[in-house]
Amino acid sequence: MQEKQLLLFDLDGTLTDPAEGITRSVQYALRSFGIEVEDLTTLYPFIGPPLQDSFQRFLGFSEEKARLAVTRYREYFAAEGIFENRVYPGIPALLAGLKDRGKELVLATSKPTVFAERILEHFQLSSYFTYISGSFLDGRRSDKREVVLHALEHGHVQERSRAVMVGDREYDVFGAAGAGVDCIGVAYGYGSRAELEEAGATVVSDTVEELRALLIGEAAE
Repeated sequence: MQEKQLLLFDLDGTLTDPAEGITRSVQYALRSFGIEVEDLTTLYPFIGPPLQDSFQRFLGFSEEKARLAVTRYREYFAAEGIFENRVYPGIPALLAGLKDRGKELVLATSKPTVFAERILEHFQLSSYFTYISGSFLDGRRSDKREVVLHALEHGHVQERSRAVMVGDREYDVFGAAGAGVDCIGVAYGYGSRAELEEAGATVVSDTVEELRALLIGEAAE
């Protein structure tokens, strides 16, 4: 993987651990429908997939009700949940090491671009990325294949064999495959090694250190 020149990174579960903010935002949204959830870990499946799809898939909401749930979710997320988040240890050093070696980094997330920009800026990660490929607030371009294709359009590498997606869920693997690029699955996020392997990840890293060794070939200083 060290020969890859364009690296597409997922955000949630790959660069940062957003569990608290996302689950509290979902809890807030569900409360508006009279649904109380006390154990936030039961809402972990919401981390990764497009929100509207998750409300429909996991709770059986209609399309219209799911759209309303997303609106309620964002009331909390935009005000508080967005920064109830933390960068995984070792990620800044990894990104810096890749930039130092002349790699191009592009963020490829199903999260709305406006939120992704705020998160990267807040955690001082913006300078590592040449472009942010996210979704629109109205739900357009939330499918991961569309996100990856858009990211590739703005990367400066013509051959897709020179690009790779890095993500923690099967959606990242499927999106990368649909766009014709390899995918490194990271099992330290919210998708298990089994999920990533079954989805067809090219290789799976269990830790940030393993990811660094795969992409750079050396341990952090």
